[in-house]
Amino acid sequence: MTLHTGRHFLQIPGPTNVPDRVLRAMDMPTLDHRGPEFAELGHAVLVGCQRIFRTKQPVIIYPSSGTGAWEAAIVNTLSPGDKVLMAETGQFAVLWRGIAEKFKIDVEFMPTDWRRGADVAEIEARLAADREHKIKAVCVVHNETSTSCVTHPLEVRKALNRTNHPALLMVDTISGLASLEYEHDAWGIDISVGGSQKGMMLPPGLSFNAVSEKALAASKANQSMRSYWDWHDMIAINKLGTFPYTPATNLLFALREAIAMLEEEGLENVWARHVRHGAATRAAVKAWGLDLVCLDPHGYSAALTAVMVPESCDADALRKVILENFDMSLGTGLGKLKGKAFRIGHIGHFNDLMLMGTLSGVEMGLDLAKVPHRGGGVIAAMDVLKGRDVVAMPKSKAAVA
Repeated sequence: MTLHTGRHFLQIPGPTNVPDRVLRAMDMPTLDHRGPEFAELGHAVLVGCQRIFRTKQPVIIYPSSGTGAWEAAIVNTLSPGDKVLMAETGQFAVLWRGIAEKFKIDVEFMPTDWRRGADVAEIEARLAADREHKIKAVCVVHNETSTSCVTHPLEVRKALNRTNHPALLMVDTISGLASLEYEHDAWGIDISVGGSQKGMMLPPGLSFNAVSEKALAASKANQSMRSYWDWHDMIAINKLGTFPYTPATNLLFALREAIAMLEEEGLENVWARHVRHGAATRAAVKAWGLDLVCLDPHGYSAALTAVMVPESCDADALRKVILENFDMSLGTGLGKLKGKAFRIGHIGHFNDLMLMGTLSGVEMGLDLAKVPHRGGGVIAAMDVLKGRDVVAMPKSKAAVA
C-alpha cells in the first residue's frame, strides 16, 4: 500500500471538496428541530436557497440525494400514463428516465451520441407536432455530469414559448447549481432539481426542488399517491421554519454556511470563476492532443471536463495510476463512456492553485500510464489563468423572450 502525505486531491465532479468553514459549521450539538432556535435556522436556509436558485417561489429541501428530488418532481406533477419528453444526453438522463418509467410515465426519449447537449430544435419540432398537448413535461439535464455537456434551459423555455406548449419545464441542475449561471424565475423554469454535494460545497444528503406557481397548480390537480415527497405538506410547515419529519439538522447548519460563502463571493463571481477554470482545463486537454467528450463548444461545461483517451488505452487504468502515484481521484467514465473517458472536476470550493495541481497530476499520470499525448498542457492552462488567453465570461440575467 502506497503511503501518501499531504491532502488527498478529490477531483471528481461530486461529491466535491467541502470547505473547512462548512465542516466546522456542521460540528454542532443535536438541536431540537421543533424549537425556536431551529426555526431561525430553517427560515434562514429556506430563504437563502431562494436566492441561490434565483427565485421568489418556494424551494423545498429534502433529506435525500438528488435522486430523491428527481422522484419528487415526478410524483408531485405526473400520473401513470402521462407523457414526458426527455433527451438522452448522458448517464444521468438515462437514470432519470428509469425513475419515470418505474412510475409508469410514458417517456419519449430523444437519443444523442452523449457528446452534446439536447437538440433544442428537435425538442421544438416534437412540441410543435404535439397538437393535442399530450406531452405534460419536458425534462432536461442542465449540466450532464457524465459527459460535461450543457443543455441551456433558457433555450428550451423559448422553444416551449414559440410553440405555445403548456408542458412543464423540469431541469436537473444538480451539478449546475452554484457553479453555472442559473435563473429559475427569469428563465421560466417550472421545477429545478438540485443537490447538496456539487457546487453547493456540502456533503451528500440534501436535495432541492424549486417550483413555479404553474408546477404547484399541477401538483394540486395531480391525484398520484405521494407522502414523503409531497410539496404541499413541506411548504405548509416550512412557514414555521420547520419540516413535517425529522430534517438533516447538522447538514442545515452546513447549508447556511455554504450559502454565506457563495454570497460573500457573489454568485456572478462564482459563475465566472467556474468559466475560467473550465477554459483553462480545456486548454490543457487541447495541448495534450486529447479529445473532449463534448464536441459542441456551445455546450462546454464550466463545472467539469470529460476527456476521451485513445482507443488503445483504458481510462480507468490511467485513473488508477494517478490515484496510486499522486493520491488524486478523477471521475470515472459512466455508462457508454466506461473505460473510454475520465472526468476532471473543477467545481465548488476550488481555486487556481488547486487546478494547477490537478492538471499537473493528470499530465504526470499520462506519462506514467504511457497514454499517447503531447506535453505542455499545464503551461497552456497557466496562460489562461494568467490572462494571456481571453476567457468569455457568462452572459448574465437573460430573461425569457
